[in-house]
Amino acid sequence: MKRYFLSFLLLLVVACNTINTEEEQEFTTFFENSGGKETPAYTGVMEYYMKLARTFPDINLQTMGKTDSGHPLHIVTYNPKGNFNFEKIRKDKRILLINNGIHPGESDGIDATMMLFRDYATGKLTPPENTVIVAIPVYNIGGALNRNSHTRANQNGPEEYGFRGNARNYDLNRDFIKADSKNARAFAEIFHLVKPDVFVDTHVSNGADYQYTLTHLFTQHNKLGGELGKYLHQEMMPQLEKALASKEWYITPYVNVFNEVPEKGFSQFMDHPRYSTGYTTLWNTLGMMVETHMLKPYKQRVEGTYALLKNMVDITEKDYRRIGELREQAFKNHATAKTYPVQWTVDSTKLSTLHFRGYEADTLISAVTGFPRLKYDRNRPFTKPVSYNDYFKPSKEVTIPEAYIIPKQWWHVIARLQSNNVTLNIIPRDTLMEVECYRIEDYKTQRNAYEGHYPHYNTRVSAEVRKVQFHKGDLIVKTDQPALRYLLETLEPEATDSFFNWNFFDAILQQKEHFSPYVFEDIAREILNTDPALKEKFEARKKEDTLFAGNWYKQLDWVYKHSPYYEKAHLQYPVYRVGS
Repeated sequence: MKRYFLSFLLLLVVACNTINTEEEQEFTTFFENSGGKETPAYTGVMEYYMKLARTFPDINLQTMGKTDSGHPLHIVTYNPKGNFNFEKIRKDKRILLINNGIHPGESDGIDATMMLFRDYATGKLTPPENTVIVAIPVYNIGGALNRNSHTRANQNGPEEYGFRGNARNYDLNRDFIKADSKNARAFAEIFHLVKPDVFVDTHVSNGADYQYTLTHLFTQHNKLGGELGKYLHQEMMPQLEKALASKEWYITPYVNVFNEVPEKGFSQFMDHPRYSTGYTTLWNTLGMMVETHMLKPYKQRVEGTYALLKNMVDITEKDYRRIGELREQAFKNHATAKTYPVQWTVDSTKLSTLHFRGYEADTLISAVTGFPRLKYDRNRPFTKPVSYNDYFKPSKEVTIPEAYIIPKQWWHVIARLQSNNVTLNIIPRDTLMEVECYRIEDYKTQRNAYEGHYPHYNTRVSAEVRKVQFHKGDLIVKTDQPALRYLLETLEPEATDSFFNWNFFDAILQQKEHFSPYVFEDIAREILNTDPALKEKFEARKKEDTLFAGNWYKQLDWVYKHSPYYEKAHLQYPVYRVGS
């Protein structure tokens, strides 16, 4: 009897191993079958995940919102418990969201994630108990469908790949906060459904040559803020670096240089909310991008991305309780804060040192241009201390109001708030309210088109408190809600990626009514004669400003703009603050 039981047990083990082997063979990816040289087309990616979802009950494929290409986004979820209700999942588990193919020519994450889900489902990897993994298989579907072999001029494989721009030629990693694309709005739908604790966006990068296959771009820790930011910088990042190094996957911070040698030193990249990790940070999500080095062979890059994703799962699994507590505390801290930073600058008083693995470079004379050019020599590797500026400090802060009021006619802004789960309250009747008003005093505008806009920068406002007439249907947006950081980053005009700086309020910058000088001469004289205080200011201005004194039109314009005839809408920022 004992011998029979042992034989049965051995047979069962052999059978299980055979099943696992067969499953692994059945789910061999296009990348693996090509010897690590190719990546599948978009349809191949989706067919693979459909097959996984049909076969394994712990994998679910869900259709989400439409993209500019006309195709919907999908999310694929791995949960060994077979529960795909995110509201229930987040009660006792952490959620890690992976975004792939935002730049489809950077396809490393697409292939790595397919293998990662397969290996968890088939039991090759030990299933996590406290972490659920969600992935967007291909975010930029339009770019993935625009398949070619030439647009990544510097990249070492794969043989064919997608294009960086989406179906409307937007770079989707500049679109998260402004949401010009349907892709970005569908991402917001996914993000607020999943509410991830950890977010990883997969990329490929260049800028210099060095020994690393992998670089990481964690969201800027000071901007993330508080104990959550410290955990990201002092615990999560070092854990990832150490775990990868133990398998000889050495990794360094994203090499933020262009046509320069890294050993001169460089700064951490500041991920404003236009970028994926800058956007996810607004809900206190721990975010990072993996940037593989495009000059390394494709197989090596995909395997490195796989190793990084697996280790991020492991870290989330180990620290799941701590991550949950820190994120919860971060929301509470922001809810009680009095001020909020809307602009940042490098803190030059703090400096880190990287033990950087690079290559020596020479400056040669170009055979093409005849000018000096940079050339790296891979036969001369080095490890050197390199200065790294990875601390930032606020350069502009604002007080946090109790609420904002947005007139209903700014529907294109309101629609973006709604797509980000912002709670809006409708004013039930016409109401005169005392509010803080911003006036746009100065701004600069980029001269070249950038992602469908000519963005503003160096915006400066003045503020005054006065009574404003609001109308039935206008909206009050209270800041006491999880979207607090999103509201401050978008509605404060001086914030780097504010809706004002992204041109959503440009109509207020154009003066609609003007004066005819020959008519207004007499009106201006009457205004000054009946308002001695204004006349005193006018004469003082002429004495102080010689250019003003020598320009008759500027003088008339000054009187016009200090008269009842000047339109109130010009340069009046149409979002108002309450209770600041």
